[in-house]
Amino acid sequence: MTIAVSTKNLSKDFKGNHAVDRLNIEVPEGSIYGFLGPNGAGKTTTLKMLTGMIEPSSGDIEIFGEKVIFGHQNFHNDIGFLPDVPGFYDWMSAKEYLLFCGSLYHIDKKESLNRTNDLLTLVGLTKQSNKKIGSYSRGMKQRLGIAQALINKPKIIFLDEPVSALDPIGRKEVIEIIGSLAGKVTVFFSTHILSDIEKICDRIIIIKDGKALLEDSIENIRKMSQSRDIEIEFDNGGLSKLEHLIKEVPWVESYQSSHNKIVVKVLNLDKGREELIKIIASNQLIIKKFLVFEPTLEDIFMKVVSNHA
Repeated sequence: MTIAVSTKNLSKDFKGNHAVDRLNIEVPEGSIYGFLGPNGAGKTTTLKMLTGMIEPSSGDIEIFGEKVIFGHQNFHNDIGFLPDVPGFYDWMSAKEYLLFCGSLYHIDKKESLNRTNDLLTLVGLTKQSNKKIGSYSRGMKQRLGIAQALINKPKIIFLDEPVSALDPIGRKEVIEIIGSLAGKVTVFFSTHILSDIEKICDRIIIIKDGKALLEDSIENIRKMSQSRDIEIEFDNGGLSKLEHLIKEVPWVESYQSSHNKIVVKVLNLDKGREELIKIIASNQLIIKKFLVFEPTLEDIFMKVVSNHA
């Protein structure tokens, strides 16, 4: 497996405060890598170090095996970057802007035009390509920002909170574009919006206060959580009896009920499911529904972060 980005004990201090604290990450080539953490966790600072914008206090960074040295431009052709608040020349059209960006990389004019047209199609801006950027919505600007980050055909793009300020429609559009890049370019995707990570990322790291709390594939992280929610709906009555019977049993973490329905959070799925079925059968409780829910990334995130409070 080729590693696109790796860091070893990466740290950044600001006047004695550890914004990033000995961070070790490995991003597989071709993956969509979720860089997840609450606001103030050190995500933007990390991205600025990875892209050579600020110098680390200590530690090492490698992009496709090449060491990143602050002030050197040797790796810049391999990366694309979309900051959290991208800036544009509002008097330019999208096509003019992308051609301008291409010129900064000294891309041949004909090739730059071909790439521009392809990227405008990718981000769904072909019909608006000749409109002034100043007339664009925030979502359209973010899509243009992704196109800009791809103009030099980078091996990896870094996206800093690309959907945090968008409405639901704009967020959906941008997430779909990012998802379409899977396997074509490595994507390093910083966000605090859990549902977006869950939809498109192969692998994630959760950080807080500049420290890594957990890093693994989405699939393995879900498996780490043994607790599950089990929803039981009763046909007529039985809810109060079940509540009484599970009130102090050790395999129940918590429960919530309303009307004829109860959601039981069990500490271990196999144990909880077996015991609940026994209770229902032995007490002749009549149920309409018995559903087991997979843990969401939000559940796991909140648990990991709260454990390191």
